[in-house]
Amino acid sequence: MTARPDAAEVAITATVVCAMTAVSLVLRDLPGPLAVVVAVAAASAGIAQLWWPLPGGIAAGVLAGVSSVATPASTISTLQIAWRERFGTAAVVAGVGAAGHLAQWFVASSPPIPFRWWALLVGAVYGALLAWGAFGQSRRALLVSLHQRAVRAEAEQGRRVAEARASERRELAREMHDVLAHRLTLVATHAGALEYRPDAPPERLAQAAGVVREGVHQALDELRQVIGLLREDGPADTAPPGLEDVPALLDDARRADQRVTVREDLSDTPPPVAVGRAAYRVVQEGLTNARRHAPGAAVELSLRGTPGEGLEIAVTNDLAETASRTPPPGGGLGLVGLTERVRLVGGRLDHGAAAGRFGLRAWLPWPP
Repeated sequence: MTARPDAAEVAITATVVCAMTAVSLVLRDLPGPLAVVVAVAAASAGIAQLWWPLPGGIAAGVLAGVSSVATPASTISTLQIAWRERFGTAAVVAGVGAAGHLAQWFVASSPPIPFRWWALLVGAVYGALLAWGAFGQSRRALLVSLHQRAVRAEAEQGRRVAEARASERRELAREMHDVLAHRLTLVATHAGALEYRPDAPPERLAQAAGVVREGVHQALDELRQVIGLLREDGPADTAPPGLEDVPALLDDARRADQRVTVREDLSDTPPPVAVGRAAYRVVQEGLTNARRHAPGAAVELSLRGTPGEGLEIAVTNDLAETASRTPPPGGGLGLVGLTERVRLVGGRLDHGAAAGRFGLRAWLPWPP
């Protein structure tokens, strides 16, 4: 567990050990050469324990048995080793230091107190040094653990935020993809009118060409938004459309000469945001499919729902006009994604052809 001591720790330890050893030496009545040698050796051992805890601590404890001038080095070494090292290493150093101080009683010319009180005092001091060091080590370990937990928690929070942003970007990109597909079908419808009706009046052709140009510009803008959302630094504040945006969707369809009849019976209370988004996508997919696979066919849209009963959506169109038309490529996946979207909000989606008509029907939950 020994870590390389830094310069500040070495300077402080050396200053304290040398100063206390010098004071202990000066307080002796007649410090002889042996006391000076022991003081120098003890101070050296007290500093050396920073790099070699067990040898340095044991040396300071042994020297304490020779002279009391080694007492500061022995006690300081025991405390520092108890702070830094395993309890077993600190206990060995404390035991040697305690034994050295017990030996002081026998080498003293006139012991100050009886041996039993001296032994009790020595045991209490070294026990307190061990306990103090162990407490400091456990507190330091607790602080390190709390710091690591805080760092991990911050990193985890950052990861969750990043995942949430990425998920939101993907969701918004899917929303924009649907909008882009809808926009391109409008452009394809008007372009088809220019192709199949070259004999139309010039003003009609100019109007259709203007709609195509505007639709292409809008599609490019929406494509840039999709690319921006998929970038890490792209904006993520584009609000996806909901049920309240269906009228604008119908206006776009009618401007593309799509005949849409609407039957609406909705509560004034708006549905949840997720349900409104899913409802918008159901209507959008129904209109897009009708334009792609049954151009020119009339579309009937039914919206009915109240809180507590759910929201029912039905988009139907006649298939009679599709026999001479070739469906555009790339179809078939929109309904798959729409089914999953409806399922995620707890709803149901059915679609299929029957009696010459294609129907797209969805039920979405609308809590009371």
